[in-house]
Amino acid sequence: MKRVYLLLLACALLPNFGMRLTPELNPGDDDPNNEDWATYGGNPAGNRYSPLTQINTQTVKDLQLAWSFDTGENNNPAERGMDIQCQPIVVKGVLYGTTPRMKLFAVDAATGKQRWKFDPFADPQKRPRFHPLRGVVYWEDGDDKRILYSVGSSLYAINAQTGEPISSFGKNGEVDLHEGLGDKETLGHDVANLSIRMTTPGVIYKDLLITGSSVSEGGDAPPGYIRAFNVRTGKLAWVFHTFPLPGEYGYETWSKDAYKKLGGANCWAGMVIDEKRGVVYAGTGSPSVDFYGGAREGQNLFANCVIALNATTGKRIWHFQTVHHDLWDRDLPCPPNLMTVRHNGRLVEAVAQATKDGYVFVFDRDTGKPLFPVKEVPVPTAPALPGEHPWPTQPVPSKPAPFALQELSEATITNRTPEARAYVLERYRNSQQGGKYVLPNEEGSLVFGFGGGAEWGGTAADPSGVFYVNANNMLWWLKMRDSRVQSKGVAQTRGSYLFNTNCSVCHGISGKDKPETKTAQAYPDLTDVGKRLDKAQIHSLLASGRGRMPSFQHIAKEDREAIVDFLLHLDTKPQPVASASVDIHNSTVTTRTPEGADFPYQPPYLNNGNTQFRDQDNYPAIKPPWGTLNAINLNTGEYVWQVPLGEYPELAAKGLRNTGTENHGGPIVTAGGLLFIAATYDEKLRAFDRKTGKVIWESKLPAGGFATPITYQVNGRQYIALAAGGTRYGLKPGGSYVAFALPESALRK
Repeated sequence: MKRVYLLLLACALLPNFGMRLTPELNPGDDDPNNEDWATYGGNPAGNRYSPLTQINTQTVKDLQLAWSFDTGENNNPAERGMDIQCQPIVVKGVLYGTTPRMKLFAVDAATGKQRWKFDPFADPQKRPRFHPLRGVVYWEDGDDKRILYSVGSSLYAINAQTGEPISSFGKNGEVDLHEGLGDKETLGHDVANLSIRMTTPGVIYKDLLITGSSVSEGGDAPPGYIRAFNVRTGKLAWVFHTFPLPGEYGYETWSKDAYKKLGGANCWAGMVIDEKRGVVYAGTGSPSVDFYGGAREGQNLFANCVIALNATTGKRIWHFQTVHHDLWDRDLPCPPNLMTVRHNGRLVEAVAQATKDGYVFVFDRDTGKPLFPVKEVPVPTAPALPGEHPWPTQPVPSKPAPFALQELSEATITNRTPEARAYVLERYRNSQQGGKYVLPNEEGSLVFGFGGGAEWGGTAADPSGVFYVNANNMLWWLKMRDSRVQSKGVAQTRGSYLFNTNCSVCHGISGKDKPETKTAQAYPDLTDVGKRLDKAQIHSLLASGRGRMPSFQHIAKEDREAIVDFLLHLDTKPQPVASASVDIHNSTVTTRTPEGADFPYQPPYLNNGNTQFRDQDNYPAIKPPWGTLNAINLNTGEYVWQVPLGEYPELAAKGLRNTGTENHGGPIVTAGGLLFIAATYDEKLRAFDRKTGKVIWESKLPAGGFATPITYQVNGRQYIALAAGGTRYGLKPGGSYVAFALPESALRK
């Protein structure tokens, strides 16, 4: 009778999980001593929630390192890969993850002992291509067990038991991710050599892998279509055009033929699946190019949208656009979260989406109707750059209140020291004001929301309807410049054109005009890169990538040569280059690119790179908290708590504690009453009491933990595991995975 009562109780609670606990979803369920973390995000709903209770608010104080797995990478500076952003998975006692140099591995989840490792670059003909990898996908049918993951433009299917490619999948275990993006007849240009990759894994629905992609944000961006591939064969099953073609719904929200010159509108941050409904939910990013939309007049569907698609066919069910005609790079930065909440007295199966600018939108999962009213708020439409057509309103949810700062004022500017305040105040008073929707301009403006708010680490939710999200409060300096005007007397050359098309979105236009922000940049200033790297080293970086920089092997070798010559000031001969398709300033440069009239698109205005503004001592330019952790009750839209996340050790030693820090990586929550998150500058993994937001355990990691942790159970022992990949914020690199557990002596009590 007791067993029946517990079963009934579990069934009553299941609707609040936003998922179905079936053997297919949790392969470890057939062993009562095991509990898997079998998918990115913990379950298909993306809750990042675990029912495990062995590690709880009472026992967490005894948590200790159980094992560590060293990938053997990121130790040699000459062979450094990416920081590890991978949230691993655990299936039936085996942990699967990726290394800094893009290798896939399997280790024993109880000991960290390696079982196998797959190297996508074992063939010497394949040059390394590095980019962020945030997870892998598991699929099985009987004895056929597969791991699917992407490296560059290649999607691999690997035998989960042996680490060998599945020869029947695609071509010897490999599928080209350019498949389904269109051809020259449709788009007017070839996509085969354009940059595309999967930084976040897709989702499984039956025999389909449904996935988004990460693409360029510059003038050479391919379309960011959402696609499904057959897991068994690798064949393309369906395509949803996030950038609509003529005759399709949403085409009228763009300038005519915009799809021929622009790309993006891609789901790079991941998606979730409701298996019961057969619906996949995804969030998309901004269209190219960031910060200037003169060639894309209109609302721009399906960029910046939460979209519900039929998982079998890819047909749109509903959509909601969170930013119209995005001019601020406000991609949806993390997967949606499927939850069940009590709204107006009834249980509603909902989907919650956090944004870069600190909003949480909550929708009915079936209809897409917001559960809390959303108001279209008038925003500035002037002064705009010539040729620009800003959208006159933007959607703002009535609840919850934003979890990140929205407006900059003198009251929010740092007072850490009088000198720091004076430094920041001068920039503030000399920049264009206008709130969070200030339009990109040539004078320059200070804005929030380029890098979060929410970030790619994802959000978590517990069965009671509480939603957890970590946030950044960081200030960014945005300044536009006419890309056709000579820079400091230097004429436009092929190298400068290629740099502006491919590199300026991060490093700034032509590597110039940024001396006043050298300490503030999220990406290096390349003005004097020749003093740090020689020609061969720059070529190597362009080909393979490193740190945050992806590989640029998709660019022709002679074009990479032109970029390197430009960076080393060897490219001084003016050459005719492509013009914008709309000649706003009556430019005399009219020569088109070899691809045709429209592609790659060179916008008339480019930004100064992803430039974070800090004070002269390299601390954030506003008052703390600089990073927060938030718990929001989505039944009511009210906050349960908000606390600082992380601190700077050197400031804490001087008495300035609990400032919060910039953070990358997300939280998980457990039935043991805990929330685990790393993500911070101080390289710590922390456990919070999920009811109060109080830190009740922490441990220093061997390197920064800029990925999302997992929790699982093997042979009756619960583990918390995390990649310690380092490298962000100028910190030391790392190449290991660590797992914590209670001591075995405590388990025997």
